[in-house]
Amino acid sequence: MAESEKLMTVNIVTPDGLIYSHKSSIVVMRAVDGERAVMYNHTPFLTPLAIGDVRVKRSKENNQHVDHIAVNGGYIDFANNVATIIADSAERARNIDLSRAEAAKERAEKHLEEAKASHNQSSYERASVALRRAVNRINVHRDAEK
Repeated sequence: MAESEKLMTVNIVTPDGLIYSHKSSIVVMRAVDGERAVMYNHTPFLTPLAIGDVRVKRSKENNQHVDHIAVNGGYIDFANNVATIIADSAERARNIDLSRAEAAKERAEKHLEEAKASHNQSSYERASVALRRAVNRINVHRDAEK
C-alpha cells in the first residue's frame, strides 16, 4: 500500500455480530434518500439505509478490489474515518446461495399475489419487503461476479 493512500475502516454489524471489517478507500451504499459514497476524512454523519448493495473498494497492492455486501436496511454511522453499518441482516456476495435467494424470491412473489387477492395490506407489505430483499441478494451476487 502506498504511504500516501488514505484508508478508512468499514465495519458491518448485525445481531449475529461483526460480519465484515476491512480497510477501504471508498464505500458506496444506498441510503433512504439516494446513493451515497464515503471516502477518507468525510464529514461525520448518521443516516438510514435502504435495502441495497454496499460496495467496499479495497486496495490490494495497487489493484482495486470491490467487495459486495447485500444489506437489508439499517444505518451507517461515519466518524473518525470509521464507517459502521448496523443492519438487521447482511450477507457478503461470496456467501449468498443463489438458488436459495431465487427460491425466496419465488415464495415472496407468491405471497404478494395472495395478499393482493385477499386485500390484506399488512401481508402485502411484508411480502413486498421479502421480495425486495430476495431480489437484492440475487443482484448483489450477480454484480459481484462481473
